[in-house]
Amino acid sequence: MVRMRRLRMKETVRNMVRETTLRKEELVYPIFVAEGEQIKNPVDSMPGIFQWSIDRIDEELERVRAAGVPAVLLFGIPKHKDEVGSEAYRDEGVTQQAIRHIKKTFPELLVIADVCLCEYTSHGHCGLVHEGEILNDETLELLAKASVSLAKAGADVIAPSDMMDGRVEYIRKALDEAGFINTLIMAYSAKFASGYYSPFRDAAHSTPAFGDRRTYQMDPANGREAIRECENDIAEGADIIMIKPALAYLDVVKAASLATNYPIAVYNVSGEYSMVKAAAQNGWIDERRIVLENLTAMKRAGAKIIITYHALDVAGWLSQEE
Repeated sequence: MVRMRRLRMKETVRNMVRETTLRKEELVYPIFVAEGEQIKNPVDSMPGIFQWSIDRIDEELERVRAAGVPAVLLFGIPKHKDEVGSEAYRDEGVTQQAIRHIKKTFPELLVIADVCLCEYTSHGHCGLVHEGEILNDETLELLAKASVSLAKAGADVIAPSDMMDGRVEYIRKALDEAGFINTLIMAYSAKFASGYYSPFRDAAHSTPAFGDRRTYQMDPANGREAIRECENDIAEGADIIMIKPALAYLDVVKAASLATNYPIAVYNVSGEYSMVKAAAQNGWIDERRIVLENLTAMKRAGAKIIITYHALDVAGWLSQEE
């Protein structure tokens, strides 16, 4: 008889033979930055998450530093929105100002800047709109313009999340021509049209005014197409590819890890976070155990970077285990 249980009888042995290990150095914490002053607005659908104005954001950044989380992903919430998302690429926009503040005050943090138009447009879509159609090619110039503006502000990583075709190549060329040859691109390569995003749209004020995003985000039924998206982004110059959401798409993460030799990020998105929080608040689950199990599954599937609203808690739990 093969007795596999011999390797499980003692914690010391379990620790020795463990195949997958979480590290806080692999975590990224998303932050919502709102234009204005004295803002610390709770996101009702995401317990523990807030919108922060720049004059108060240090409260959150101190927590990030204390937890030992090395990177933040920024989403800007401007006061002014228009048809062309002009605040996304204005050098004095809220996200650009936040980046400059963070790089000055917390220089050790890696700053990742989300690039999309949805938080900045009056219609809430990720690209320009004409007669109800989201325009692909016409949007690329604005995404590139935003990317250069964010890089000028000090962003270490540009993260296009719009899902327009060809945008990685367009952004890479614009960054290089502007002198930002060392600025990384972390592409939202396989971003699915998911129901798991609803709480985020409350937090970022980015709900579409009409229709939905299924004409440019991926069909949740398609796995092989996701690998094509990843391969296309790599060919266009992406340094890191991302699968989003994470939990319901671990098969895609595994397939991408086998098909490519590139670093893979996953986004443990708002709906995944809120479901765990709601169940934990009702006493239905052990929050710590569930979160660590979920994130370990992401690592086991092949993720190297985990973007998660749980990041500060997870870093604390991991420190307790050291």
